[in-house]
Amino acid sequence: MLTLTLPRVAALVSLSFFAAACNDTVSTAAVDASATAEQTLIIDTHIDIPFRLHRGYVDVSKATDGGDFDYPRAKAGGLNAAFMSIYIPAAVDEAGDSVALADKLIDDMENLANGHPDKFAIATCSADIEAQAAREVISMPLGMENGGPVATSDEALDHFYERGIRYITLSHSKSNALSDSSYDLNEAHGGLSPLGKDMVVRMNNLGVMVDVSHISDAAFEQVIEISQVPVIASHSSLRHYTPGFRRNMTDDMVKTLAGAGGVIQINYGSSFISAEARAYANAASASIIAYQQQNKLARDAQELRDYREQYRIDNPYPFATMDMVLDHIDRAVELGGIDSVGIGSDYDGVGDSLPIGLKDASTYGDLIQGLRGRGYSQADINKIMGGNTLRVWRAVEAYAEQMGNPTVCAG
Repeated sequence: MLTLTLPRVAALVSLSFFAAACNDTVSTAAVDASATAEQTLIIDTHIDIPFRLHRGYVDVSKATDGGDFDYPRAKAGGLNAAFMSIYIPAAVDEAGDSVALADKLIDDMENLANGHPDKFAIATCSADIEAQAAREVISMPLGMENGGPVATSDEALDHFYERGIRYITLSHSKSNALSDSSYDLNEAHGGLSPLGKDMVVRMNNLGVMVDVSHISDAAFEQVIEISQVPVIASHSSLRHYTPGFRRNMTDDMVKTLAGAGGVIQINYGSSFISAEARAYANAASASIIAYQQQNKLARDAQELRDYREQYRIDNPYPFATMDMVLDHIDRAVELGGIDSVGIGSDYDGVGDSLPIGLKDASTYGDLIQGLRGRGYSQADINKIMGGNTLRVWRAVEAYAEQMGNPTVCAG
């Protein structure tokens, strides 16, 4: 648990004073949530800022009008570390442009940290997280979402490790050179490819966490068999609450992951959390695809975007709630134990589908209050909000050191 430093205490006093003077802007509940978050080291394992900035640059060191994450909101939420998702769309991977995009997104995160060293810092080892939290800056470790880039050459994994990548989600929306995808019915490899199996070994040896979010059930089982260290599901939830949604994990998968020392980090997206929102997503997708095909529209056509927006107006979205997210956490703890659960919000990655009560990066304290309301002790909350992720990361680093690859920290 973090010890409150004088700057953090001063910030809380200032926030309390501001709330008293302007209670129409900052509620007492918000102040209480902020104070709650200050007691816990908070690590979110999946935030999609890199691709958000790639689509259209905004200065997230300041308050932004859109999106789910910026520095003021993250600080208000007490966030200490955000794994920034180096997301590679399947189409980019298939076009052969994955390495260039990955390098560009990493460049952008380095520029963000270098441009605002009083606010952000790249983190490349577990020790960086606590050291940078003590300096009152938000850590930005990097996770690669879609392992396509590291499959492009024998040197690619080493290259991206040197650039700071510390977990890799083996596939994304389609099966790739490493692994079948939970979203792709064409399970070309029957799980992992031979290259994917070798990549798990290489990642273990080098000190890169294996992320089983997005991969098929068969690939998950093979990762567990091969990996010599615990693995993570950086932004997944429970299939129990969304029957038939293969992107989420079954009860048996959660038990298996936990039995191998791993962690499932719960995704906040309503369609990951709620069966009603999942059904809505399926119906909306079918309607939009049908309209696109009937009118022979490109995926980025303005007419198709207009249709999508009108569908949402005509059919209001059934947002999940924070209580539903807590239900997923409760069940994951019941299945795998308190050491097996974390958070991977998917902020800026799931669009306008975030639950009521967890709409942006200012709400981590609200989630902590919700956990307290469910009877979790502060020690248990510390594990869920970041401690379990650190445990896995340290185990991965320790194994790599045994294999002759010392841990590299940003310092």
